[in-house]
Amino acid sequence: MRNKSPLLVFSVFICLSAISNVSIGQSFESVHKQFPDEKAVMLNRTLEYNIDIKNGQPYVESHELQQIEYLLGTATTYMGQYGFSHSDFQQLVSYDAFTLTPDNKKLKVSEFKTSTDKESFVFYDDVKQTTFNFPAVEPGAIGNLEVSWNNKDPHLLSPYYFTENMPVVNSELKLTVSKDISLKYHLVGLDTSNVAVSVESKHHNNIYTFQYKNCPADKRYADAPSFAWYSPHIVFYIANYKDDKGNTVPYLSNADDLYKLNYSYIKAVNQQPSPELKHIVDSLTAHLTTPESKARKIYSWVQQNIKYVAFEDGMGGFVPREAGLVCSRRFGDCKDMASILTDMNNAAGVPAYFTWIGTRDLPYKFSQVPLPIVSNHMICTINLDGKYIFLDGTDPTCVFGLTPAGIQDKEAMIAISDKEYKILKVPVIEKTKNMVVDTTWLELSQNVIKGKIKQTLKGYPAMEFYGNLMYWNSRDIKEDMKNEFSRGSNKFQLDTFRVERKPVMDEIAVFGDFTLPDYGKKIGKDYYLNLNLFKFFQNDQIDFPQRKIPIENSFKYVKKYVTMLKVPDGYAVSFLPQGKSYHNKVWGFDLKYEQKGNWVILTQEFDNDDLTLTSDEFESWNKVLQNLFPLYKDTLSLTKI
Repeated sequence: MRNKSPLLVFSVFICLSAISNVSIGQSFESVHKQFPDEKAVMLNRTLEYNIDIKNGQPYVESHELQQIEYLLGTATTYMGQYGFSHSDFQQLVSYDAFTLTPDNKKLKVSEFKTSTDKESFVFYDDVKQTTFNFPAVEPGAIGNLEVSWNNKDPHLLSPYYFTENMPVVNSELKLTVSKDISLKYHLVGLDTSNVAVSVESKHHNNIYTFQYKNCPADKRYADAPSFAWYSPHIVFYIANYKDDKGNTVPYLSNADDLYKLNYSYIKAVNQQPSPELKHIVDSLTAHLTTPESKARKIYSWVQQNIKYVAFEDGMGGFVPREAGLVCSRRFGDCKDMASILTDMNNAAGVPAYFTWIGTRDLPYKFSQVPLPIVSNHMICTINLDGKYIFLDGTDPTCVFGLTPAGIQDKEAMIAISDKEYKILKVPVIEKTKNMVVDTTWLELSQNVIKGKIKQTLKGYPAMEFYGNLMYWNSRDIKEDMKNEFSRGSNKFQLDTFRVERKPVMDEIAVFGDFTLPDYGKKIGKDYYLNLNLFKFFQNDQIDFPQRKIPIENSFKYVKKYVTMLKVPDGYAVSFLPQGKSYHNKVWGFDLKYEQKGNWVILTQEFDNDDLTLTSDEFESWNKVLQNLFPLYKDTLSLTKI
């Protein structure tokens, strides 16, 4: 659903783009020798925060210096453009950029362009992006950027990421904090043992320094979770402070403080009922008698009638819009969806609450880190006879009682009242409820196979399929269905297909007829055929032990593929492969051949019981594949009788 936390956008973009104005410290020759295959290297990146008390409140300024050296000529084609981000919350104060050429000429950047930097998944996003091109980029040139900001809301301090998409010789975060402020921090991600931490007292401040030398370049994998799970970074925040009277004021010391902040964003929302919305609720629930039936009806109506659109600006990224406004507009972001669901359910007599939650892009928990960055999403939670049901209006295919896959296993902060809240964990849907059962019937004639397919999907696979159907257009749907059904070889031809929708979107069945030319061989009077129409996971070996970054799965599942070959009249099975079962602590498969009457049946079954696969499990994953792949070569034979 969402690929990274929007609350991290500030630091991430700068981490990938800013450059500094500090001394080189190393010659071009030594840097190039140290990194012979790199196009560029970040020589130094330092981010400094000054966290003080001003007018009785925390006040934060930050300053970034970065310096990048270009090593290869190919770097100029895509690394000359850089930029930095800023917003209403991180207001730009000053900036400067220039190139230092190999012969020590300083060429200043003269043109900067600022545009809105919107993301489709954002919880809030008024971020603006200022970009520019470094002049005279060539091997040995050093690009420099210096940026200063005023952090208007110290609740929203962004984590500092040490690594880049290139090696970093020196990456450093320095926090100069007034002794009237209590600061907390957490090291998050892999390889945090490489971060040197020092704290010193100087005059009226405590100075925290976090330094990581010789950071390797980030490795990105398409199947990895968000960078927040593995990239080493510092989460830091103000726990409390002393005001001008010497009183200790809680700030973000625990979950209570965070809830107080969060509740301030919603306390004035939906105070007056909307006549239009009340009329809709009354019409929807007129003949319904139970709270659950009313909640189901309301959820379905919102999914079908309110379009999810992510649009955020300033405090609009935190404060939900009035339910009546969302209803009249017929669109809204995640907070607006939560607003209308909460208001409609309460109007129907179903207790409903605003709920903050982080997607699985984020590794943080409310119970560990009491910060706004824990949540990048908002949903509605209802109470049905003491059982809490999570409702996410942003997913039009999600079934009542389930949750989108992207918030499984995440903590939710539920706003019960101005003083009361609950932190509950969203359940993980067990693998047996997410099923794919695919059955293929084959009939052989010469070297051409005619076949039929029935595919039954349950749980998340079904909801994904319904989602695909919403976006497939009538012109391209046959090609899309061909891709869904394809098996055997690239000569697969889908002749007809049919979709059988079910009353709810957690189940669907699809049917197809197909032709598969030139599959199998006839030598003399005998046929030789490989029933492994699917050769799953052939490109999924993990580069172990080189890879350290975990692998993310959308959901747990069981997938079963049954291939049934009708033995032609006048033929008998002369060789039937043995098959095999193999399971370990991570996953496994069952592959079985059998003959029933004039049908030869191959059953392949795979399971996944992990949402996240960590590096200590990679060897076990590969071991399953080592046992599976040889079986794909097995061929049965049919002999003329």
